[in-house]
Amino acid sequence: MLILIAGPYRSGTNDDPVLIRQNLDNLEAAALPIFRKGHIPVIGEWFALPLIHLAGSTRIGDEAWQEVQYPIAHRILEKCDAVLRIEGASKGADEDVRIARERGLTIYYNIEDIPNA
Repeated sequence: MLILIAGPYRSGTNDDPVLIRQNLDNLEAAALPIFRKGHIPVIGEWFALPLIHLAGSTRIGDEAWQEVQYPIAHRILEKCDAVLRIEGASKGADEDVRIARERGLTIYYNIEDIPNA
């Protein structure tokens, strides 16, 4: 399965780069266990961050950032089979889960619940 890992990125950080990095580290911590189960993990920021840079963003939340950050996850969801929603408040991750449900994707809340391929 192609599994989107959804959770806080910017949420709760007040745009502090150290806290944002910690959130990305938390998202990425789920990737290797998913891979080891035989699946392909994906995180929206892996796609979004280079595109945001190329779009000319100069600060988090600016117009170029908004153009890419959330739409990329929604496009990725068109290709995914499931979502892993990790802990933490996040409107963006909650929206990813809502869209995934609408598309009939499986939503996991624990890595342990993801079956081996």
